[in-house]
This record gives sequence, C-alpha cells and structure tokens, in this order.
Amino acid sequence: MLKGIPSIISPELMTVLMEMGHGDEIVIADANFPAVSNARRIVRCDGHPAAKLLEAIMKFLPLDYAVEKPAAVMALNAGDPTPEVWQTYLQLIAEHETRVCDFDYVERFDFYERARKAFAIVTTGEQAYKANLLLKKGVYRES
Repeated sequence: MLKGIPSIISPELMTVLMEMGHGDEIVIADANFPAVSNARRIVRCDGHPAAKLLEAIMKFLPLDYAVEKPAAVMALNAGDPTPEVWQTYLQLIAEHETRVCDFDYVERFDFYERARKAFAIVTTGEQAYKANLLLKKGVYRES
C-alpha cells in the first residue's frame, strides 16, 4: 500500500490511469455492460459501486478541457427516468472539475462503439440503471 491512494484503486487500475494520454477515454461500466466483448483492456473491479470508483479516480484523472463535455453517459430512451446515479457522478466530478456541469448523452450503440475504442473499460458491481460513464483524459498542469 502507498500513502494517499484509495484502496479501491488496484495496481492495475493505477497503471491504466498513468498510461493513458490526453484524449484517451476510460469507461466505468455497470454490472450489465458488455465489457468483455467490447474492451481493448479490461480492469476488473467487480463488486465495487461505480460512484466509489469514480470518487477515487477523480483524485488522479484530469478531464479534457479541449472538449465541451469530457464525461459521457448512455442516452435515455423515450420515457426513461433520469438515473439518480447521474447526479452523484456530476457532484463527484464537480469536486475536481468545476467546469463540467453536464454530460454528453450518447446513443447506446454509439456508446458501445466509443467503449470499443476506449483505452480501458473498468468493470464494477454497479446495478443502478444506465450507470455507465465514459471519461476523456485531459492534460495535468501543476499550478
């Protein structure tokens, strides 16, 4: 163990976060997401809630300032309720990235296509509806 790294961040996940370059994307996938059939790289975090992983990841991952919406979720179908977990995600992201105030809403099959091109997919045990989240890494600049 190292100081300051949340125990939910495995060595494999930390390696993925460090190896990503600006513009690379990572998917935090809910328990129903077809991660294995879509992943170039997969990081298993089964059993963990997606929000807890996001909270830990955001301590290390700068989001891309060069795009309008560096966080994306799977768009809703007509009549679908807005998932409560989305508000939690926005709050956690806003703690580290104050300019992010909404998601990019991506149609389901377009989301899968972006996931196939993502640097990695992180599997979780999240069971909330439409809890998949895609993050685009930005550039870290020391202030």
